[in-house]
Amino acid sequence: MEKPNFRTEMLRTLEGKTPAQIPVGTFTTAPVLELMDMSGAARPEADSQPEKMALLAFSQYVNASFETLRYPFDVVVLAEALGCTIDPGTKARTPAVLKGPMEFSPAVPKLPEDLLERGRIPAVLEATEILREAGSNLPLIVGMEGPADLASSLCGITRFLKWTINKPHIVKRLVELCTDACIVYGRECLKRGADVVVIADAVSSPVMISPDAFRDLIKPGMSRIPKALGRGKSVLHICGAADPIIADMAECGFDGLSLEEGIKDLKSAVHIAHESGVVVIGSVSTSRTLFAGKPEDVKREAFECLGSGVDVLAPGCGIAPETPLRNLKALVEARNEFCGRNR
Repeated sequence: MEKPNFRTEMLRTLEGKTPAQIPVGTFTTAPVLELMDMSGAARPEADSQPEKMALLAFSQYVNASFETLRYPFDVVVLAEALGCTIDPGTKARTPAVLKGPMEFSPAVPKLPEDLLERGRIPAVLEATEILREAGSNLPLIVGMEGPADLASSLCGITRFLKWTINKPHIVKRLVELCTDACIVYGRECLKRGADVVVIADAVSSPVMISPDAFRDLIKPGMSRIPKALGRGKSVLHICGAADPIIADMAECGFDGLSLEEGIKDLKSAVHIAHESGVVVIGSVSTSRTLFAGKPEDVKREAFECLGSGVDVLAPGCGIAPETPLRNLKALVEARNEFCGRNR
């Protein structure tokens, strides 16, 4: 029996076409400890060594039965390349920004000409080439921090949030720089073989900045990204209860929206996205259900998401390292049962 071509099915889905069955996988980070142990590729090495990064990503398919290969396993790669000091983390703790270059000066830096040679970017690009060769029938989904997240890393989150109110002119210039960085990096990832670029932007959430600030300061740059990536597929992930900005997110032009379980009305969000021709990915709770629940809890919530009309069944946000593998497998089982019932 011929293996399903999950890459083709995912690309069809992101084009708004009907796949053979609803895809299941992750568009958010998945540094799961059990997958590290089973694959023999653990962080922090898997965060910086291309072969181990590729091996851990491939384990999502081999050991969790996901139909996606999502990597890298943190969202500070661009921040590091732009001069942030990074805590490299441990096996169970993801890399994090300690200090940004703008914390002592409001001067917005220029985009480095050698951006693609900095930090861990070369490792991600090489891992992309390894995965493309190994996983011809699997979609490669590369994630990166979005413009607001990156901007807040450069200048510090407290300063960034204050600037959105009292120094919006600096925020606009900074977001332009960060948008350019996302575009340069995203284009190269696609060139090396990635299928989808995911822009993850927690700071754009209405729990962090007002919807008006998102529209005025972040949305113009965010809208440039899908166009600049050309024919490559793109997905926007914003954390929390993003209901007030769903229409704005859809208007940015991404092929898909990855939504967190914090969305208060998933059916309404799906409807708004679909009206703009945008697919919806999500949104089983990563903390309450995948991390702390049982497989039956995962299936129950997965059925709710599928019943609400999501186009790709996926975790709502980044997966906690201690998440049980059995709960990840339950996502696939839920999709299989749901699609079987709805044929």
